Amino acid sequence: MAREILDRTPASHPRGSWPAEERAKELRDSGQPAEVVMDLESDSFLVVKAGERS
Repeated sequence: MAREILDRTPASHPRGSWPAEERAKELRDSGQPAEVVMDLESDSFLVVKAGERS
């Protein structure tokens, strides 16, 4: 089962995972469950729907 990706930030971003964490917080504040995971294959921080497991 694939996880729904809501947003992504390159791991090379100068602020690291912060932009992804901020986006996940915005989504959670609006009522949508979201969490940040690291995708090693794409070298990105992904904002995904919380609670889903691949």
